Amino acid sequence: MPASPSAPSPSPNFTQYGPAWALAACLALAAPALIAFNLPPSSTFLNQAAALVGWGAFLALMCLALPARRGGHAGGSWALQVALALMALAALASPAWTNLPSSLSLSAAGMIGAAALAAATGHTLARDGLGTAAFRAMCIGLLVAGLASSLIGVAQVYAPQLCDGDWLAASSITGIAVGNLRQSNHLSSLLLWSVIATLWLSEHRVLSRYSAAGLALLLMFGVVLSGSRTGALGAGMLALWGLLDRRLSSPARLMLVLAPVAYGLLWAGSAAWAHHSQGVFGAEARFSTAGDLSSSRFGIWSNTLELIRLHPLAGVGWGEFNFAWTLTPFPGRPVAFFDHTHNLPLQLAVELGLPLATVVLALLLGALGVGLVSAFKAGSGDAGPAAPMQRAAVAMVLMVAVHSLLEYPLWYAYFLLPAAFALGLCLAAPDAAGERAGYSAGDTVPTGLLVSSTRRSAQTPPRGLLWASLLLVAGGLYSVWDYRQVVVIFAPPVNALSLTQRIADGQGSTFFSHHADYAAATTADPPSRALGAFVAAPHYLLDVRLMTAWARALDESGNVDRARYVAQRLKEFRNQQAKDFFAPCADTAVPVSKQPFQCQAPGRALNYLDFR
Repeated sequence: MPASPSAPSPSPNFTQYGPAWALAACLALAAPALIAFNLPPSSTFLNQAAALVGWGAFLALMCLALPARRGGHAGGSWALQVALALMALAALASPAWTNLPSSLSLSAAGMIGAAALAAATGHTLARDGLGTAAFRAMCIGLLVAGLASSLIGVAQVYAPQLCDGDWLAASSITGIAVGNLRQSNHLSSLLLWSVIATLWLSEHRVLSRYSAAGLALLLMFGVVLSGSRTGALGAGMLALWGLLDRRLSSPARLMLVLAPVAYGLLWAGSAAWAHHSQGVFGAEARFSTAGDLSSSRFGIWSNTLELIRLHPLAGVGWGEFNFAWTLTPFPGRPVAFFDHTHNLPLQLAVELGLPLATVVLALLLGALGVGLVSAFKAGSGDAGPAAPMQRAAVAMVLMVAVHSLLEYPLWYAYFLLPAAFALGLCLAAPDAAGERAGYSAGDTVPTGLLVSSTRRSAQTPPRGLLWASLLLVAGGLYSVWDYRQVVVIFAPPVNALSLTQRIADGQGSTFFSHHADYAAATTADPPSRALGAFVAAPHYLLDVRLMTAWARALDESGNVDRARYVAQRLKEFRNQQAKDFFAPCADTAVPVSKQPFQCQAPGRALNYLDFR
C-alpha cells in the first residue's frame, strides 16, 4: 500500500454497487459465523448451508456487474482450477473402489466445485477492474462477522449464563471462547481475517485510524479468549507482514507490528483478572506444558506417515482416512477418533497417494506463488492501486494456509469459499485500460474510462458464472431440505413416523444418507439385522458405538475373525465407553478360548482392505 497520507476515494463503481455488495457480503460471511441454532446430527450444518447460499447470492450479484467478454485465465488461475478439478474427480471416483458413500462423495465434490466458482469469479472481477470493490465488500462482511463473534466470545467467557445455545452457543470448555462456530481455532482464524479487513478498510479511509485500532484490539481480545495456539501464531504472522511490507502506511505497519504485543498484554490482563476474581481463563490450560501441547497431532501425523508408507501410490482413497486409520493396528495411537490428519499436505498424500498428491500440491503452491508475486509486483513502481487489495487478500490466504497445516478449516464452507475468492482476486491484474492508466475499482477514474465502463457494464454478464452462482444458491437451499430427512431420525417431531420408517426415508437422502445408515447400524437389535447399513456407515466416522455394533453384527453373521479384528482396533483407543463391552475379558476364571469374541485375537491376518 502506498505510504502517502492520501487515500483513494470511492469510485463510481463502488458507489453504484457497494451497498448491495456489502449487504450480500454480510449474508455470505457474517450470517454463517453467527448462527448458533443447529439441528442434529451435525452441529455446523446450518452454518455451512448459510455460507453456500450466501456466497452463491454474493457471487451472482457481482457477476451482474461484469462485462460480457471472453478472456483467458492467468497461469495461477488455471493451476488452481486444475488442482480443484483433480480433487473433485478423486472425490467422485472414490465410491467406485473404496465403498465411500455416494452422499459423502457428492458433498465433497460439490464443495470443491463451489470453491472453483468462487476463485473463478474473484479472478474475473480482478481482471475486469472490479476486484477492489469486491474486496471492499468482503472486508465489510468480515468486520461485521468478527466484531459480533468477539462479543459472543466475551459472553461465553464472562457471562456464560447468557449462552442458551439458540442465539449464543455455549462453550464446551469453561473459560474458552468458541463463537457460534463452536470451535476456538475457527473463531481465532475468523477474527484474524477480520483484523486484516479492518486494517485494509482503514487504509482506504472507510474507517478512521483510531476506530480501526480500537476495533482491532477488540478482535485481538477475542483471539486471546479463544485460547487458540493457531491464533497466537497468526498474531506473529501479522507482525511479520508489517515488518516486510514497506508499501503500507506507517500507522498500518505499526498496528501490525504491535499485534503480538497487544496479544501479550491482553493475555496478561485476562489472566490477572481471572486470578483476582477467582474466575477461569481457559487459555492458560491450552498453553500449559503439563499435557500434550500438540493435542495428539504428533501422534496422528506419525500414524499418517505410516499409512502413506503402506499405500504410497494410490493412497487409501478420498474421504477414507478415518476408515483406514481406525482399522490399521496402531497400539500407541491417539485415543480420540480422528477423521482428518490435521495437516492438508498429509491429508492429500494419504488419501490421493504420493503421485497425485504431489501434482495437486504443486498446482496449489504454484497458484499461491503467483498470487504472492502479483501482490508484491503490484506494490512497486507504477503498478497502481490494486496492490492494497492484493496484499490483504494474499495475507488472508496465507493465514488460513498456515491454519491448514495444523487443522482442517478448508473442509468448512465458511472458510473454503472466502479463501478461494481471495486467492482468485490475487491471480489477475486489472483489465488493460485500467492497468495502463493506473486505476482500479477503488479509485476515481477519468471520464473516458467511465464511459467505457458504462458501456461494458450494460452488456450481458458472463452467463456461465452467473448461472453457476444461482445453482450454488439452489444447491445450498436443496441441502437444507435434504437435511430434514435425517434430522427427524435424531430429533423426531410430535407424531413422527416410526424409527424404522424415518431411517428408511433418511437412507434416500442425497447428501446425508450416511447419517441414516449410522442410525440403522447402531439401533438395530440384534445388530446383524442391519448388516447392510455397515457397508456405508463406517466410512463416515468410526466411533465406540458404531465399532461395538459392527463387531457384534459381524460375530452374529459368522464373520468371527473380522469381529475380533474390529474389537482389537477398538481396544487400542482405551475409551471408557467401551468398558462394558470388554468387561467379560477381565474374568480370569474363564479360559480365553471360552471367552466372548472381543477377548480373542483373530485366527488369520487381516487389514482394513478386508472390510471394504
